[in-house]
Parts: sequence; C-alpha cells; structure tokens
Amino acid sequence: MEKITRLALLSTTALFLLCTPTSGQSPAKSPAPGGPADIIAVLKKAGQYTTFIKLLKGTQVSDQINSQLSGSTQGITVFAPTDSAFSNLKTGTLNSLTSEQQLHLVQYHVLPAFYSLSQFQTVSNPIHTQAGNSENGQYPLNVTTSTGNQVNITTGVVNATVSNTVYTDGQLSVFEVDQVLLPLDIFGVAKAPAPAPVADSKPVKSVDQDSDDAPAKSKGPADDDDSGALGLKSSPFSGIVGLLVVGTAFLAAF
Repeated sequence: MEKITRLALLSTTALFLLCTPTSGQSPAKSPAPGGPADIIAVLKKAGQYTTFIKLLKGTQVSDQINSQLSGSTQGITVFAPTDSAFSNLKTGTLNSLTSEQQLHLVQYHVLPAFYSLSQFQTVSNPIHTQAGNSENGQYPLNVTTSTGNQVNITTGVVNATVSNTVYTDGQLSVFEVDQVLLPLDIFGVAKAPAPAPVADSKPVKSVDQDSDDAPAKSKGPADDDDSGALGLKSSPFSGIVGLLVVGTAFLAAF
C-alpha cells in the first residue's frame, strides 16, 4: 500500500513539472490581428450596396482603396450610396457615362483621408476627393453638419445626407448616403449657346430716293431759273425774236 502511495506522488509531481512553464518562457500569444479591412467585404457584409460594389469592381477603385489602406497612414473615407439611392436615378444615367466618367463618379465618393462624423464639423470646404483636386475647382464637394451632428453633403447638383455609419476602424470609415453623389463636372447643366446677333431690319435707302445722302443732280442752263428771267432757249418766242433780228439786219443792209 505504501508503494502505491509513493508511485502516485511521483506521478503527480512529474505531471506538475511538465505543465509548469520553465524560467524565461513567455505565455502563448493571441493571433495577430488581420490586415486592413477590405472595402468589398465590408459592403457585402452590410448588404444593400450591390450596385455600388459593381461600380467599385468595374472601375477597379476597390483595388485602389485596398492598396492605399495597406500603404498609407492617412486612411480612407467612403460615401456609399444604397441600392435605393441608385434606383432613384433617371433610367439610363449610368449607362450613358463613358468609362472615364464612371471612374470619376466612383472616385468622387472616396476621400483620401480618414474622417469620423465629428471631424466633419471642422472640415474645410470644398473637400478633396479621389476624383480631382477641389482646390483647382475640380470635383468640389462640400460637407456640413447641422443640429444633432447630422452630416449633409452638397455637390452642386444634389444634396445628400449621411444616414448611417457602416464601418469605422480608425483607418477606414464607410458612411451610408441617401443619394448618389453626382459631381457638377459630369452632371452640371450645360450653358445655353449665346443667341445669334439680330440683323438690322432698317431698309437700305436707294440712291433714287429723295435723301440727304443721294448725290445731287447737276443743273443745266434750262434748270437755272432762280432769277425769273426768260432765257432765249427756254422762251416760247425765241424763234420769232430770232427772225425779227435777221429781218432787221437785212433791211439795214439796203
């Protein structure tokens, strides 16, 4: 019985020594956190962003976002329109855009920096988007806040509201918007062409009409009648007078 007791004590001691970490051995660490969030995975998990996901993939903007999240410390902010927001667009709007315009439309929904909702209260407008440099007047986007920390977005074509925070981790923030953000550079109203000059309807005077501009007619001897005297050529008795003069000269000769 005593041998059995000793064997049990020895077994217990050996088991304890095996389970106790040796000096300098650190405890097991939890798995390292995964890499940056994937924008497509975030939107798929949230649901109701099918059209926006297609545009992100088709324009490869999703790859640009994921690449920037991996290599940048500034972060990314995405305004994600819902499928309902896209359905409110006029039929054929997206199909009428060129590939370059679709690219700029999607990039217009992406800010090259991380913003929380509270940071929009002090942001300087217009905000720079991935579509272009707003400081040079390209694709301007204005964000303001109102009572209750509501974030409003103005593009110059539509007014939208941030209706929900889809995802945020300090590096990527995704906000749901109730309207597709239509940039002024693509959807702005075209300026009407200037009206053609109106032709002068005033009739041109003919030189035959009595006018101060018409050339004056030259006067002949018969027209110069200002003195009131009868010229020989214009008098009806000029022929008779001529005969009397000739007759008188003939009689004087004899």
